[in-house]
Parts: sequence; structure tokens; C-alpha cells
Amino acid sequence: MNRRQFLQAAGAGACAFCAARALGADAPAQAPSDAKPQAVVHDAMWFERLPDKAVRCTLCPRECVVAEVERGYCGVRENRGGDYKTLVYGALCSINIDPIEKKPLYHYLPTTTALSVATAGCNMECKFCQNWRISQYRPEQVDSLVMPPENLVRVAAARGAPTMAFTYSEPVVFYEYMHDAAAIGRKEGVGSVMISNGYIRADPMRQLCKHLTAVKVDLKAFTEEFYRDQCAGRLKPVLETLEVLADVGIHTEVVVLIIPTLNDSADEIGRMAKWLLDHVGPDVPLHFSRFHPTYRINNLPPTPVATLDRARKTAMDAGLHFVYVGNVPFHEGGHTVCPGCGKEVIRRVGFRTDVSNLKDGACRACGRKIPGVWTQEQALAFTPKAPAAPKSEQAPAAARS
Repeated sequence: MNRRQFLQAAGAGACAFCAARALGADAPAQAPSDAKPQAVVHDAMWFERLPDKAVRCTLCPRECVVAEVERGYCGVRENRGGDYKTLVYGALCSINIDPIEKKPLYHYLPTTTALSVATAGCNMECKFCQNWRISQYRPEQVDSLVMPPENLVRVAAARGAPTMAFTYSEPVVFYEYMHDAAAIGRKEGVGSVMISNGYIRADPMRQLCKHLTAVKVDLKAFTEEFYRDQCAGRLKPVLETLEVLADVGIHTEVVVLIIPTLNDSADEIGRMAKWLLDHVGPDVPLHFSRFHPTYRINNLPPTPVATLDRARKTAMDAGLHFVYVGNVPFHEGGHTVCPGCGKEVIRRVGFRTDVSNLKDGACRACGRKIPGVWTQEQALAFTPKAPAAPKSEQAPAAARS
């Protein structure tokens, strides 16, 4: 696909900025000091009207009460005359074609690509965010391109990407755009994956799963203290999101960025693995990724590889079948191994993936099924399961500080 074809596919709102990113830029957009606002005002989907033209946002666990002309915590949703609006509907500050393994998703259409997009904004403030130049900025502070959802689907199809990935910043805050693009994509044969912190309420998540084909959740740690001090958030709602995802049956993978001294204790990793085993299941792919100093945490060293190895062993000893080491090139923990016979099923070197030992979603050596989404037909055929019976409102014991 050449530049002219991309511009035609993207529509009249396309620009050279987006063309450069969609045709090979490596990193999300950074916020230029002279950026001009390109806000796209669109009705928000999840809110309640309150007296005096105030609103309560019901999208994420913060449940912001927002007075007229004010914005919610995320900075991208605004009360206008008692109606809640999103200011980033289609206002893309980053668009790129990525290997699906970069998300990382290891059990979802390996060797394929994803058209990856983001807007400004986030509903957390992680001190170690690698994309803080877009996640911690308001929409008027970043350069952006307005692209309607149907045009995004068109670009994905034109680029031969079977998947759209909503990623880089936090897709919860551009929920409406993701929801609409994913719904259109399903009809046009393009899947959608959400790369998220999982900080979203249950009803919006269930609604979104009607259109998504996979979800990756960044589980920041397994203590409330870490979430409070390092992310300005809470652990319990993220665990509840993981329970919702398991309940509806959508393909889910979990990533934990291991940060030295902050979330790397054997006790914490063990409790996390046990909780995932009990609440999500033994087949959930779990990725332990290496931390590198960034943003507001520059006083800690990169994670020792030995620490990642110990975390992986702890999780596997707890009963999880597919545990990976990420951000470490050429590490044996990046391969998928059959839990039945121990043979290597999928081999990864960087973002190069060899699936020759995977046959019809099973280990070629012993025939054991490997859980995952291995074909586009399988991805598009997903439908959420009916909700299970309500669970106790008691907080999970593992969520203690």
C-alpha cells in the first residue's frame, strides 16, 4: 500500500502525519509544544445526569462527578450543559502497523499484524508509563488526526491487517470510538483487541466484549499499595475486570511489568499466580516483562533477568501452563511449550515467529490442544457467554496491601 492509497483509504481527514505513522513509524506520537486542538465532540455512552447539570461518569471505577464545563479525571471527557461528551472520538495521535506479538499477544493469530491506534488520555497515572507523552496529556496538547471508525476499518483491510489494536495510551478513555470501530470491524471481517489497564466497570466491559475478539490486561502488581502509590488507582477493580473477561470467555492475556523492589517479591508473585489460576484458569497466558527506567522512575535499574526467571518458575509451579518472559531478546521464556509433552510449539525470536509445530491449534508432536485464537474465523466467531450468577461483593483476599 503506497501513500496515495493510504490517504484514499483513510478519507478526507488524513494527513501526512498519520500516513507516516501508519506506513512504518515505530513509536507513538509525542506531544509537540505547539500542538493544536483537534477535539472531536461525541456523545459519551456511560454516565448519569445529576442535579444542577452535573454528571456522574459510570465508565471506570473512579465514577467522576463532573460539574458543567469541567472534565473527568482522564481529561478527555467533558460535561457540556449536563450532557457528557468525549473529546477524542477518532482523534488519533498514534497509528501504526505492529506485529501482534508486540502487544504482546502470544496466543492470538501469531505471525499476523495489527493496525494499532491511540488517542490522548488515561484513567491512571503510572509513574513508569513508557507512553506518557500521550497518555498523560490532554487532547489539545497532542497532534492528532481525525479518522472516523469506518475509515479505520478500511485502512486495516487495505493494509492486510486482520486486527485493529486499541493500545499505547488507555483505550478505556476512548471507549466509544473503540466500541464503534470494533462493531464495524466485525461486520467487515476485521477483529479488534483491547490493550488495557483493565480499569473499567463491569457493564461497559461486558458490552464491549460483544465486539472485541481479544483483550490484554496489564496487571501492574498484586497489592493495593502499589496501585495507590505508583498508579493512582486500585487493584480490586482490575481483578474484577479479569473475572468478567473469564466469565464472558473472551481470549485474555495478562502482562506484569516486574519493577525491582516494587512488585517483584516471591510472595506477591505467588499470590498473583494463585489468584489467576483460581479466577481465570491455568491456560491464561501470563507475561512477565522487563522494566527499563522511564518517566518518573529513573532511580531503579532494569529488572535482572534472574528475577524474571524466578517469577516465571513461581507462576508455573503454581499451576499456570503458559508463562512468558518479555523484553529480553532470545530468552527461552519467549517460546510456547506444550504442557503435555514439553515440546516447543511456537518459537519466537524478537517479533519473528515460527508456528510450524502448531497444527490446527494443537501440538504437532502429541496432539494436545493449545488454548488460543489461531484463525481469523475463530476470532470473528467469538460471542460472549451469558453472565454467571453474581459473586460475593467481598474483596478478594489477595488484593490486600
